[in-house]
Amino acid sequence: MFFQIVDILGTVSFAISGVLVAMNKRMDPFGVLIIAFVTAVGGGTLRDVMIGVEPVSWMKNMTFVYVIFGSVVFAVIFRKRINYLRKSLFLFDTIGIALYTVVGVETGVIAGLHPIICIALGTMTACFGGVLRDILCNEIPVIFRKEIYATACILGGLTYFLLRKFLDDENYLFVVAGLVVIIVRLVAVRFKISLPSLYRKEEG
Repeated sequence: MFFQIVDILGTVSFAISGVLVAMNKRMDPFGVLIIAFVTAVGGGTLRDVMIGVEPVSWMKNMTFVYVIFGSVVFAVIFRKRINYLRKSLFLFDTIGIALYTVVGVETGVIAGLHPIICIALGTMTACFGGVLRDILCNEIPVIFRKEIYATACILGGLTYFLLRKFLDDENYLFVVAGLVVIIVRLVAVRFKISLPSLYRKEEG
């Protein structure tokens, strides 16, 4: 039950982040809905396809479809209040990747995959929806910039497996691993920590 709640919360966060990006691009209502939907289910769809789940989870469980529609309506109606939150897109996107990371990792564990593959699966689950959102909105995906994004997901996945040896309650594992993702990204942005660029400016 807790696992499904985390999954739904991640869906809400990503759907709202999709709405915010789409509205910033001045898309029509249909465009806003499509971007929100793709952002919310993109990572989960990739995850399910990779582990051979047919049909993918959101097609079997209409709860996710209703949640996305509800999130879109909520975000559109209260868009002015949401915009009062400074960097609201960053907030919802960060919460989304944190929740989807633990969902992806746990899905890999249930499928009996190696921990490294589980962490990779969690990272792809967290990042792919945002990649699709940014590409469709003609933006360079955050994961391809210098920002600490996928790295935060990887650290959250590592935390999950390190704590499995000490915590029997999976609910605590979800919470702590998710918080690691959120904290790492917040700290990285606050102190402008980023991965080094391979590009070197020519002298002269």
